[in-house]
Amino acid sequence: MNRRIGKPSPARLKALLGDHFGRPSGSLLVGSGPGLDAAVLDLGDGRVMAVAEDPIFPAPKLPLDLMGWFTVHIGASDVAVTGIKPEFMSYTLLLPPESPESEARTVIEAVSKAAFELDITIVGGHTGWYSTVVVPIVGGVTVWGFAPRDRWISPGGALDGDVILITKGPAIEAAALLAVLYRDKLIGKMPAELLEKVCQRTTEITVVQDALLAFAAGGVHAMHDATEGGVLGGLWEMSHAAGMPLHADMDAVPVPEDIRRLAEALGFDPWQAISEGTLLAAVDPAAVDKVRTAWNSAGITNHILGRFDASASELTVTREGRTLPLEEPQVDPFWEIFFAGL
Repeated sequence: MNRRIGKPSPARLKALLGDHFGRPSGSLLVGSGPGLDAAVLDLGDGRVMAVAEDPIFPAPKLPLDLMGWFTVHIGASDVAVTGIKPEFMSYTLLLPPESPESEARTVIEAVSKAAFELDITIVGGHTGWYSTVVVPIVGGVTVWGFAPRDRWISPGGALDGDVILITKGPAIEAAALLAVLYRDKLIGKMPAELLEKVCQRTTEITVVQDALLAFAAGGVHAMHDATEGGVLGGLWEMSHAAGMPLHADMDAVPVPEDIRRLAEALGFDPWQAISEGTLLAAVDPAAVDKVRTAWNSAGITNHILGRFDASASELTVTREGRTLPLEEPQVDPFWEIFFAGL
C-alpha cells in the first residue's frame, strides 16, 4: 500500500470526494474546490457568511500555547482571504489519557487570548481525553464571519491583467516549524543568528492582517493562503480556481536568507513547501501601489510576483532563468522531513 502523507493532490482529492457533498443548496456561493480556502453562503438578507475548517497538528518542541495561537490564526486566515473579518469560532481539543489537565488549560487559555486579540468570539466546541489520541491535537477549528452581499471576494476571482502580489516570501510555516524541530542538528550548519531568526517566524504563520489590510485598500480581486504545496501550489490553485492562466517570476522575489539557508541545510525546495503565512493576492494594476503601501505601513514585506493573462496558453513560472509550465502540486516536501525528525 502506498504511504499517504499530507493533503491529496487536487486530482486525487476530486476523485476521492466525487459528488459526495450531501444535499445541494442554492445558498452556496462558493463551495469546495482547489484554492478555495472558505465556503461562502448567501444568507438571503443582504449578507453573506464565510466559513472555514482546519485541523491543527502539533509540532514537537513547540510550546502548547503556540499551538493554541496557531489554532485561531490558521482558521481565521482562511476566512480573512475572502475579505470578510472572522467573528466567531469553535474548536475540538483532543488529548491522550496521560495528558494532565494543565496541558488542556494551556491550550484553552492560548486559544482564548488569540481569539480576543482578533475580536473573535468562541461559541463552542469539544474537549476530551481519548486512548486513540497520542498527543494533544486540535481535531478541527471552524471559523466564520459575515459581510454585506457585495463586500467579499473569492480566491477564484482573479481578472485578466491582475498583478500577483506576495507577502513575506515562501515556506514561512515549513521553515519555522522545521527550524524548531531540527534546531539542535542545525547548529553549525547555518549562522546562529539566521537559525534564531527562522525559529522566530512561528509568529508569522498567519495572513489575517495581510488579507484584511489588502482588502480594505481596495482593488483586490482574489486572495489565497499558500498552505500545503507552498507558493507554487498556491499559484496553481488560484489559476485553476479563476479558470485563467498566469505567469509568475520566482526570480523576481528573493527567498529570505534565513529560509534559504535552512532549506539548503535540510534539502527541500522552499517554493514547494507549506507556507501558511504567505498571502498571494490578485490585484488590479491601478491598486497595486495602494495595497503595497498598506502592507509596508504595517511592516509586512511584499513583492510583485507575476500577472494573470487570459491570452496565455498555459500556466507558467520562471525559475533560475528558465520558463516552464507549472504542474499540479503533489506531495509537499515538508511532511517527509517533518516526520523523519519526530
